[in-house]
Amino acid sequence: MRIRETLAEHRRREAQLTALFATASELAALSDPDTVLRSIVRRARALLGVDVSYLSLNNEAEGKTYIRVSDGSVSAEFQQIVLGMGEGLGGLVAQTARPYATSDYFNDDRFNHTRHIDSGVQDEGLTAILGVPLAIGPKVLGVLFASDRAAREFSADEVALLSSLADHAAIALDSANLLDQTRRAVAELNEANATMERAEDAHDRLTDLVLRGGDLPDVADAVADVLHGNLTVYDADGTLLASSAAPVPLDPDALAAARSSGRAVSTKDNWVCAVQAGPELLGSLVLAGRAGLSDPDRRLFERAGVVTALLLMLRRSVVRAEDEVRGELLTDLLTAPGRNPRALLARGRRLGIDLSAPHAVLVAHADGGSRRRLASAAARHATLVGVHAEEVVLLAAGDPDELARRAAADLGSVTGRPVTVGAAGPASGPSAIADAHAEAARCVRALLALGRTGEGAAMTGLGFLGQLLGDRADLDAFVRQTLGPVLDYDERRGTELVATLRAYFANGSQLARTKDVLHVHVNTVVQRLERVASLLGEDWQAPDRSLEIQLALRLHRLGAPR
Repeated sequence: MRIRETLAEHRRREAQLTALFATASELAALSDPDTVLRSIVRRARALLGVDVSYLSLNNEAEGKTYIRVSDGSVSAEFQQIVLGMGEGLGGLVAQTARPYATSDYFNDDRFNHTRHIDSGVQDEGLTAILGVPLAIGPKVLGVLFASDRAAREFSADEVALLSSLADHAAIALDSANLLDQTRRAVAELNEANATMERAEDAHDRLTDLVLRGGDLPDVADAVADVLHGNLTVYDADGTLLASSAAPVPLDPDALAAARSSGRAVSTKDNWVCAVQAGPELLGSLVLAGRAGLSDPDRRLFERAGVVTALLLMLRRSVVRAEDEVRGELLTDLLTAPGRNPRALLARGRRLGIDLSAPHAVLVAHADGGSRRRLASAAARHATLVGVHAEEVVLLAAGDPDELARRAAADLGSVTGRPVTVGAAGPASGPSAIADAHAEAARCVRALLALGRTGEGAAMTGLGFLGQLLGDRADLDAFVRQTLGPVLDYDERRGTELVATLRAYFANGSQLARTKDVLHVHVNTVVQRLERVASLLGEDWQAPDRSLEIQLALRLHRLGAPR
């Protein structure tokens, strides 16, 4: 039964992911938006197994939302419902941009019931309703609904699935608007004069690039060829994405001016265009080699920004779907590694990750800030990254202690806040990786408790505390790491520095008592301790360091290392 349930769950997830990828594929093909929306509504009904699914769009000027597409509806009155902002469940979702669900709409007093809305819902016979917002950034375009004619509780997975479909619907609408703006711009250029024909041809060339699946380097090369210059593309954080030749530096002041004006801005040597989707900055274009641009060329440059925005939105949609798949794999890997190890290994291979190979497991902690942003920044250090138990978890190849130190420094620099990273491993296979994750989480807690916020380390980097907390204590390595220079010195020269240290600590760090036990002059004890300081460092008597040295001396006496 467990196997059957697992297979059923995998089939359900595969069906959901297939639907999401199919929706993204339709979006990439830029088909008719109504066709895409109807497909999303149909998929929502099929995947959630509901009686009726429908989608409404907002009219900001009127402050109302209208039902645009429905599937499974039999009531004409219901299909013509108009909701004011804040009215009914849908109006509340449109107003607050938050999902809402009810198992019994008519007996739920959380919503502002109105006569015409309740009449339409009653005529359709609906009881349970789930609504999620269609949003691009902070802007709500409408609401996607799934509803049943019987009482029903909607699970968190169902809410997440419907939200993913709503994201695709919002991108479809926004993409259609961007494409419509592009086509209107081409028409205006054609009407101006004959010189506009070149702009039309160039824009058709860019559109064709998008339709054929072209990426940012293709757009950069095409625009540079048409405008006879060098085009460089940056993302919102100023990271280089593509360039037709040698990258041209971005002027932040020029970008700010272009963003506020909505037009391409000229600097001393270059032109800068902000790439935006509504108020959201997605990136920027820098054109070099053209001191001046005619009005048609300037508008073409700005249209290239619109096409770039479309490509970046499509890329974001694909990345979001991939992140969901990777996040589910990481969650299953850490919470149920023994349920079906072979399936986990196979899912990893489909993502290009060999979970049977040795991996270091890192847990990154930062107070405040977005976990998703931290995970995105950590992706460059990992083969698999995600958010689990409110912490960012990474799988990477390499030495855990070194990876942890490097990740802590880099992530702290990128996010502008201290990032503490604990590491464990290397571990191979699902069960070992889950165990290593538990050890890495303990390592993070130990670093925080020791006041080492913003640092990175594995258990081996925590000294004796790491030996106590770690799952794989290596006492020989601990003694060698702590006393190695003194042991080597005694072995090479036949001295008794280790015996002197034992006597010194055993007699309360008092020179007089130590020299009596060793039967030597006090100056001899002082000279030996000075030699110890030169080998172990001047801080060897500091409380924390002294405790580690005393523990290593006791372990050495027991005969751990030789």
